[in-house]
Parts: sequence; structure tokens; C-alpha cells
Amino acid sequence: MAGLGPRRKSVLAEINVIPLVDIMLVLLIIFMITAPMLTQGINVNLPKTKGKSIEETEKINIDLTKEGKIYVNNKLSSMSDLQNLLSLFKDSNPTVLLRADRDVPYGLVAEVMGEIKAAGIEKIGMITEPKEIR
Repeated sequence: MAGLGPRRKSVLAEINVIPLVDIMLVLLIIFMITAPMLTQGINVNLPKTKGKSIEETEKINIDLTKEGKIYVNNKLSSMSDLQNLLSLFKDSNPTVLLRADRDVPYGLVAEVMGEIKAAGIEKIGMITEPKEIR
């Protein structure tokens, strides 16, 4: 009767990947839906030019939309308030980065640049997209 003792079952050590795949697919769908919503800012159709990137310093972003709206650091502003608002930053010697839609009239861009200069800010950069090499 030596062989009648309790039998030992061997442990089956397999990884069940089905729940892992389910979780990964759910996460993929969530990221695919939320990724386009993460881009923020004002929609400006920038012109394409050749040029170098500028260094990171203290900067003020001014956006001109094709409707003629002016945004200072993503906050709507008017032409009459622009000089007063920029005068507050004059002492810190900032760089103003101007993003103008390609459909904005040149006169409006020149007027905004005049307001920036009148506020006492000397460093103005124009943001464009890199030109595609053919």
C-alpha cells in the first residue's frame, strides 16, 4: 500500500495574456481619443520660410488670427490695450514672438509691430514653419 498516498498535482505556471491584451487595447483607444485634444492654442496658419530656431528666453507670445483677433499669451486683447499690456513687461527685457496667420493683411502685422516697438520692446521674432525641401 505504499503507492496509495495523496497524489501531488504539478503546478501549471502559464501567463494568461488575454487580460493584458484587453487592457492594452483599452489604453490604446483612450490615448488615441485624447491625444488630439492635448494640442492647445490659437489656430494660426503659419507661412513657411527658411531660418534658424531662436533660443529660449523670457518671451511674450502674440498671435494674430486671420479674423484680425490679437492674443497675448493666449488671452484675447485689443489693439488699444496692446501697448499698455506690453509696457508691463518692458523692464524684464523680453522677446516678443509674433505668430501671424498667412492670410492676415500686412498692414495689421506692421501695426502690431509698431505697438510692440512703442511699448519699448526691442526684441521681436516672427514664428514661421520650416519650408519643405523639394
